Amino acid sequence: MSAKIYAEGGGEGQLLDTLFRAGWNAFFEAAGLKGRMPRVVRGKGREQTFDLFLTAVRNPREGEIPLLLVDSEGPVAPGHGVWQHLKARNGWDRPQGASDHQAFLMVQLMETWFLADRQLLRDFFGAALREKPLRKWPDLEKVDQDKVLMALDQATAGCSKTYSKGKVSYQLLARLKPKRVEEMCSHARALLERLRSL
Repeated sequence: MSAKIYAEGGGEGQLLDTLFRAGWNAFFEAAGLKGRMPRVVRGKGREQTFDLFLTAVRNPREGEIPLLLVDSEGPVAPGHGVWQHLKARNGWDRPQGASDHQAFLMVQLMETWFLADRQLLRDFFGAALREKPLRKWPDLEKVDQDKVLMALDQATAGCSKTYSKGKVSYQLLARLKPKRVEEMCSHARALLERLRSL
């Protein structure tokens, strides 16, 4: 059984498609999945990503399991599963034929994962990185998404390259240490454990 992940990731153009795939492939390879690498499809917008996932669930392929991966775009309520969160946040129902183990969240957004790997940020942005805005939050998944983005903007404001979604975010993803993300982000750990179980 192999996984095909429909992942949220915006922007237009072939370069972003290439960087997106390269970033996720490098991340999953670093997570020890080289022998059973999932195929990642860039869904672009959030609704478009969900639509692609729905189509895949409704038209199953033998030996392939479709997975959904989107930002939570807010805190996940205590005791709520992924589908409960997506229903409350977006009005999305779990499609018929899909299980609880086919939807995963980046909580509260992919950039949260970057805060789990401070060494990555130091190496990528260089000596001009201002670490004070990054703070040491005890539970990264509870940090509001706007605070995460503001912290990255402020921390990299004086760097030769600043943080931005798209090209820079996919370059960071390619260098991200999955072990550090798993230690600090339980939803990321759930995704990787699911992929390792296939």
